[in-house]
Amino acid sequence: MSAETQRGPLAGVRILDLSSIVLGPLATLTLAGLGAEVIKIEAPEGDNVREAGSMRVDAHGEEHEKMGHVFMHNNRGKKSVVLDLKKPAARQALLALAKDADVLLSNIRPAAMDRLGLGYEALAAVNPRLVYVTACGYSARGPYADRPAYDDLIQGATGLPWLMQQSGTDQPMYAPLSVADRVTGLHVAYSISAALFARERDGRGQHIEVSMFESVAHFVLADHMAGRTFAPDAHGERVSTSVAGESEGEAGYDRLLSVDRRPYQTADGYLCVLIYNDKHWRTFLNAIDQPDLFTQDPLFSSQRNRSRRIREVYAWVSSVMRTRTSAQWKMLLDKADIPYQAVNSIEDLLNDPHLNATGFIGEEIHPTEGRIRTLGNPTTWSGTPLPPLAPTPRLGEHSIEVLLSAGYSHDEVRQLLGEGAACAPGDANNADAGNAAPASTAGA
Repeated sequence: MSAETQRGPLAGVRILDLSSIVLGPLATLTLAGLGAEVIKIEAPEGDNVREAGSMRVDAHGEEHEKMGHVFMHNNRGKKSVVLDLKKPAARQALLALAKDADVLLSNIRPAAMDRLGLGYEALAAVNPRLVYVTACGYSARGPYADRPAYDDLIQGATGLPWLMQQSGTDQPMYAPLSVADRVTGLHVAYSISAALFARERDGRGQHIEVSMFESVAHFVLADHMAGRTFAPDAHGERVSTSVAGESEGEAGYDRLLSVDRRPYQTADGYLCVLIYNDKHWRTFLNAIDQPDLFTQDPLFSSQRNRSRRIREVYAWVSSVMRTRTSAQWKMLLDKADIPYQAVNSIEDLLNDPHLNATGFIGEEIHPTEGRIRTLGNPTTWSGTPLPPLAPTPRLGEHSIEVLLSAGYSHDEVRQLLGEGAACAPGDANNADAGNAAPASTAGA
């Protein structure tokens, strides 16, 4: 296998990533994992998430360089360049970088980018083949366009806390994940890949907008529109729904909202069990010595009947699961070939034999943070194997290297550093730009 085939399906693609927090960085992490070169453009203070969450501390209790755990996991495989885009020289540097870039991603509001002279029209004039992506809170086509957006706010706007309460929590609650950022980030990643494919056909770049509100609203409504899917007919009449107990046009997918759709309590713990299709139900009822329920009780006799009365079904399973220990259930369910899983903690997940066997949980030596655990790529490629990712970069670690590669002379780089338009770690501002260290690579 040649070295070329080992670089990933996006080898040769260069992405300028002006995004911060989670949404954009997750998208470009995904693309870096597929072989793209990602140049992360940061303000002098760095991405806000650099100092969020857990950090390594030294023997004196001092935190290392701005390396919070969320930042580290979302920014492996990237090069960090610091440009203060408030300064004209930095904006010119970004335009110089854009000449040879394939993609520019930003979660800065479009109006602000226009004021900086870095909107789509300005960048397209420099590079007509550029794929310019705006990740925003709300589509520019609607009245919320100028509202600020963060994960918690989008969760609320798309009904997730309401759904949590509908499914049994005492009060509205956010999902304990940055789910809005991460869902939208994946929309950004596939949109960029599709735009690059389209460019291969017509040779043209384009402007793409990906909004959080619309992305997560689709995620929620595809599950929970339920009876509201069926709009009034031409005479304004509501179409009757087929689920017993639902009023006409009611929203909410009953299976997902059932209070008993949760890990089942056993005699000594909890277990996730899904008895799903007719085959599962026959074998399960046989295994607990109640085979007649499938043929004689309409509640269990078909997928349609179970779906219509799913809350009763889940409540019945919940009562049965308490009659045996977890170990007894595992033995019975294995024999019956019924799907189940443990209720893992984060520690369990890190030690999971499958994730460790596949290499998804890995380790590397980071140049400043020492030995760290890393997360792998969930995809496997037979023809274009994925490249290893370089360690998460220090703030401005690659400023000098990238500016030189963009055609700046050593003196011009020194000038940018000297006036604060660009920054590099340590004493690099006063050092010979020609002595810049190369990008670090992953250790053993």
